[in-house]
Amino acid sequence: MQKGFARPGYFFIDGKGIIREKFFEARYRERLTGNSLIAKLFPELGQEVTETVEAPHLQLALEQSDVTGIPGTRVTLAVELRLAPDVHVYAPGAKGYKPIKLVLDPIPQLELKPVVYPPSKTLYLPAIKEAVPVFEGTIRISQDIQVNTGAEFWGSLGKDGKTFTITGKLEYQACDKAVCYVPMSVPVKWQLQLFPLDRLRAPVEIRHK
Repeated sequence: MQKGFARPGYFFIDGKGIIREKFFEARYRERLTGNSLIAKLFPELGQEVTETVEAPHLQLALEQSDVTGIPGTRVTLAVELRLAPDVHVYAPGAKGYKPIKLVLDPIPQLELKPVVYPPSKTLYLPAIKEAVPVFEGTIRISQDIQVNTGAEFWGSLGKDGKTFTITGKLEYQACDKAVCYVPMSVPVKWQLQLFPLDRLRAPVEIRHK
């Protein structure tokens, strides 16, 4: 059925004409939004929404590539943490400590993709002769969500669309040179307005023959 279909995707080409990245989906109905693509390539440019959240021992901002979407689009959600110069949090894979973890609550109409963590640093603790993976400075954790493409879901959106609230939590344990603080769990929340597909056909005179 899909033979001959155009496959939506993106190429990132640098100033010298070299393809640096490509983004394609396996199913033609699913695609990244332009903003979510920019958020992956240039995180500092790709935030559609930024909201600060109160969090102990660090500064926390919530970001999302898009505030609206349609069935099939992929939107990027992110949390940005800013740590003081002498503070760190433990990265995934740390043993014996509480590693940082972004956990989103499931929503049947949205598919949660794997969480993406930045590269960690190795911190050596001379007092106990142990090396552990940590995050320091400013870090960004992101997770894509894929909007359902089923016909039943399309019909449920109505003419004006629906707003979905995406909730979850960020778990972490912050430490400085002298103290490891109590593990924390901070609630996080985003809102995404979804609209039905525009199924109105193009005028007859410009349709592909």
